[in-house]
Amino acid sequence: MDQKDTEMNEKGVSSSTSGVVVQVREKKGALRAAIPYMPFPVAVICLFLNTFVPGLGTFISAFTVLCGARTDLPDRHVCCVFWLNIAAAFIQIITAIVMVGWIMSIFWGMDMVILASDLGTKREGCLFPLPTLII
Repeated sequence: MDQKDTEMNEKGVSSSTSGVVVQVREKKGALRAAIPYMPFPVAVICLFLNTFVPGLGTFISAFTVLCGARTDLPDRHVCCVFWLNIAAAFIQIITAIVMVGWIMSIFWGMDMVILASDLGTKREGCLFPLPTLII
């Protein structure tokens, strides 16, 4: 083998290329970035509601923004983020007739749970008290 292929770079990662590191960052649209970081139990309830009544969990999550839940749109006013969530719920309800809205609603609820679990692991800037279980 060539010595260049087996050398370790300064980060300790073996590389057969010239050491180019590519970083991928997700770019969120306005509707996706408006999903609030909620406490985990509230996010699970919204997922449950979105599963059986498309758009209902998204509609309820819009009100958590008014209660202080943080989003990935810090530069937008709270009312704007609230109306973006209402628009997402409306889109889910309208397009549920052709199953697109129902599927979108379920994925929206799953995103809520993922964001809630991220909030639980970070626990920084949390406006809602997270329950702790003492055994």
